[in-house]
Amino acid sequence: MKIILAGGSGFLGRALATRLQRDGHAVTNLSRHPRPGVDADLPWKPDGTAGQWATALDGADAVINLAGAGIADHRWTEERKRTLRSSRVLATRSVVTAIRQVARPPALLVNGSAVGYYGARGAEVVTEATSPGADFLSDLCAEWEREAEQASPVLRVALLRTGLVLHPQGGVLEKILLPFRIGVGGRLGSGSQYMPWIHLDDWVEMVVWLIANHTARGAFNATAPTPVTNAEFTRALARAVHRPAFLPVPGFGLRLALGEFANSVLVGQRAIPARAAELGFEFRFQTIDAALADLLR
Repeated sequence: MKIILAGGSGFLGRALATRLQRDGHAVTNLSRHPRPGVDADLPWKPDGTAGQWATALDGADAVINLAGAGIADHRWTEERKRTLRSSRVLATRSVVTAIRQVARPPALLVNGSAVGYYGARGAEVVTEATSPGADFLSDLCAEWEREAEQASPVLRVALLRTGLVLHPQGGVLEKILLPFRIGVGGRLGSGSQYMPWIHLDDWVEMVVWLIANHTARGAFNATAPTPVTNAEFTRALARAVHRPAFLPVPGFGLRLALGEFANSVLVGQRAIPARAAELGFEFRFQTIDAALADLLR
């Protein structure tokens, strides 16, 4: 298959591209900063319009759009929030504009989103049928998804509401692993907030499954079927690295460090993958202990 990937240089994009290429697919990576001498990289400017790169979509089998600035990379100033919004909304608008103007559009658009769509829901179980929240991240995800859905008259659209993807070389696990390994890890705030986690391999497998499953359309929670509280995750990680975890990070400290984003970290979402389960997707790692044992062996 010929697959176009936007956001292929990120943590998730790199893992996905490696898997797709291993499976024999031809992957073209839309990149704002193409690597010199890499033929698979195609320069693009995700400004809401389609450029010369749009011709790559003509005759492609699928487009996967993961483009967007890192949510937790910086404190959420007003300028940073504008960057978070524009990097997602305009990139998606560029992809959809290109899809709608080529003679032979792809059959599928897998578009990134996040469980932040649901807002801070505490212990409430949320599925893809749950309404969006009412904070910045919820509004951002909803707008992001609306842009992607503009392509639905032309092709099948799958919206991937990703949770916390676990791998020691990227994402949240990479950020917290060292403190736990030296015995100074601990829960965040009360620890009662849910963490909608997923093993990186299962996340990649879900995207591959969405490409192959022609009945899969609409929103999908890319989260393991057994979300855990932050306290449960903390104990599981401590067991996995054979260290104690007794230094909690107080909620006020997180709010000082992260600003508005701390609300998402301290309340969280108890998201479950109801749509994927309904359509028969099988997770390889269903429990946090099994996932961490595999990742940290």
